[in-house]
Formats: sequence, structure tokens, C-alpha cells
Amino acid sequence: MLSEINGLSRHFTADTLRAHLLRRSARADNGCLIVRGYGRQRGVHQKVAGRAWAHIAAYAVFVGGYDPALEIHHDCGVPDCIEPTHLRQVSRADNCRARTQRPQCRNGHDREVEPATGRLRRVCRICNREAQKRWRERQAAQVAEARTSYGRHGS
Repeated sequence: MLSEINGLSRHFTADTLRAHLLRRSARADNGCLIVRGYGRQRGVHQKVAGRAWAHIAAYAVFVGGYDPALEIHHDCGVPDCIEPTHLRQVSRADNCRARTQRPQCRNGHDREVEPATGRLRRVCRICNREAQKRWRERQAAQVAEARTSYGRHGS
């Protein structure tokens, strides 16, 4: 069963993998079991136990009956959730059909509807504005630092 999981370290047994996943996860307020995998980004699919996706490994050890031809779908919509009751196997077509755009960005701002397409904008304007402001501040600091260092070397 575990040998069918792509990228999973072969040193894991079902019991040790179950313990490893539970040790690296925490319960959220919404009932999700959020795993802390490799990498710093929150809200994305996490890799644990070798190079295996955490939600696939969790489905295999907690639910069982993993079929590598099917995809694991999160009913809760949280990609780093490994709660067994939130995971189910579906075909690729069903998984694509179930995808919807969230009405809020990852920082909680309401998304606007793009007038040309009638769909939600991919990029939140508020987050984009704040990111641009931070970039301009970093650029200004670099320019100021370069000017002062140039002035010191010229003396």
C-alpha cells in the first residue's frame, strides 16, 4: 500500500508514517488538521516523509484503499489539511470540476469581479498595492544605501 505513494521514503511503515504525520500537524479552529511540511509557505500542498505529498500519505494511512490512478480531493478546500474526513479520492475530471475560486484572497480581502470576464480577479488589488509599496520602499532603501556608499568612496 505505501509503496504506491510517489516519493515516500521506504523506511516508513504505516504506523510510523501515521505517527510522523500526527506529530507534524496541528488542529485548526475550522476542524482541519494542518500539517507543517517542508517549506515556509502556508496554504499550499505540503511535502513530508521524503518527497511525498502529505495529503496523499495521510489518505493512504488514515483512510486506506489508495489508488494512484485517482486524485485526492480536499472537501474543505484547504490544501495543507490532512484530516481524513476532509479527503476523498476522485477522478482528475471530477477534481477539476470541483475547483472554485475563493471569494477572499489568502489575506482575507474580498476579491473583485473582473468586468471583462465576469470571474473573480486572480490578484487581490489590496495585496498587490501593499506588495508594490513594500517593493518601492526596498528599492528606495537600496538606492539611498548605494548613494551613501558611493559618496564615502569618493572622499
